[in-house]
This record gives sequence, C-alpha cells and structure tokens, in this order.
Amino acid sequence: MKGIGQNFDDFMIEQGLYEEAQELATKRIIALQLEEEMKKQNISKSAMAEKMHTSRSAVDNVLDFTHNTSIGILERFATALGKKVQINLV
Repeated sequence: MKGIGQNFDDFMIEQGLYEEAQELATKRIIALQLEEEMKKQNISKSAMAEKMHTSRSAVDNVLDFTHNTSIGILERFATALGKKVQINLV
C-alpha cells in the first residue's frame, strides 16, 4: 500500500500540497507574531489601522494567514510596531 511508512513531507510533495502548506504555515507564524506584538504593546486593531493609515479590515487581512498579503505589507505592519520582517533562505 502506497504511503505506509512514507515520510509526511515526501507524501505532501507527492500530492502537490507541500509548497502551499509551507506558505500557509509561514504566513500563520508571521501573523501570530504580529498579533502577539500588538498585544505586547497594547495596540488594538483600530489603533494599528490608524498608525498605518489604513482601514481596520486591512489590518484584519494582514492578520488572516489565508489572505494573500504581500511581503511589503507585512514589512510595513512590522515597521509600525518597531519591528522588522526577516526572511532566511535555508
């Protein structure tokens, strides 16, 4: 039976799902880190929207890892929190 004893990453690659899953996981981690930083700094979504000169729904989109958010927007969001986005090639 195919798949028994197979490495999960190999299975995901074989099914054509690996890259999408990796992308969603990365976005989710960044969104969670941004949200945690907002909590740490006691910044509401509305205050964040004001700080970024955008709407609250745009802030919601950034924090929604399933939304197609560009790296530039993530960087702008992080900068508004006094942070930087760092991407490493491994």
